Amino acid sequence: MRKLLAAVLCLAATATGCGATVESSDDAKSTAVTLTNCGRKVMYDKVPERVVTNDVGITELMFALGLEDRMAGFAMPDDKGDLTGVPWKDGYDKVKWLSKDQLTKENVLDAKGDFVFAGWNYGFRDDNGFTPDALKKLGIPSYLLTESCRNGRTKTSRGIMPPLDALYADLTNLGKLFGVEKRAATLIAGFKKQVAAVAAQAPAKKPKVFLYDSGQDQPFTSGRWATPDEIISKAGGVNVMHDVDDSWTTVGWESVVERNPDVIVICDYGDVSAEQKKKFLLSYGPLRGVSAVKHKRIFVLDYVDLVESPRNPAAIARLGSYLRSVS
Repeated sequence: MRKLLAAVLCLAATATGCGATVESSDDAKSTAVTLTNCGRKVMYDKVPERVVTNDVGITELMFALGLEDRMAGFAMPDDKGDLTGVPWKDGYDKVKWLSKDQLTKENVLDAKGDFVFAGWNYGFRDDNGFTPDALKKLGIPSYLLTESCRNGRTKTSRGIMPPLDALYADLTNLGKLFGVEKRAATLIAGFKKQVAAVAAQAPAKKPKVFLYDSGQDQPFTSGRWATPDEIISKAGGVNVMHDVDDSWTTVGWESVVERNPDVIVICDYGDVSAEQKKKFLLSYGPLRGVSAVKHKRIFVLDYVDLVESPRNPAAIARLGSYLRSVS
């Protein structure tokens, strides 16, 4: 499966180093660039040369664009999946793993970082003081992952556009900033083609799907603005929590029971294994009448498949195949 994933992504990302000839990031011109990030115009005075990233999806966006040479390091827990079979293994081999926790100002300064690519709850947090404003005071610019953009509905709710649009927006912006616009455009075109091929095969009757991240007292899941919502819909299903006007959030088990999903997708990461999560779901009393539990229709995707990342289209393809098999 890992080899198949690598082959599919290599095909979709022919501009990322899988034998393709692309423009070099070294050719990027040192001129100011203005981007729209989270609804705000942001000007960057120069092309970053020592980028520090937080988490696996964000890091792989850089790798997919062939920007390893522009990176000083990344922070990422080591529970986010097997990295040995990914198409960007060379990137992981070349770029320094700064921390197996989240980024800190100390990480960035120690790495002599000149730019931070992270997101709200993907590195940036108010409670620990690691924020874009704090970095700006140190003279270090940043870019926010679009999936994580705060939107004003509450102080913490996130998401301003459909998740795949967020992926394409970030690839486009990064392409412009680093002078690899053709590479970004090729990636996006390949991803759109891959997603469209899955959508064309969608079952006539769309299965109802619940995304289970974690939690026993209350489940942590995806509303309409987190990536799983569109992973599910483009694969041919319906996210039962699509009406929740947030990205990653907590809901009540009673709402899961009421919406009676046909399939449950497990997000695989962390100290609790996917198999342990599956055993919990199948044995949890309140869920015994839920269709997905009764018929044991439980599918597993990796964490990086389900956050904004260049692995999203391949995840759509795999989930689409499963949904067709149970429809």
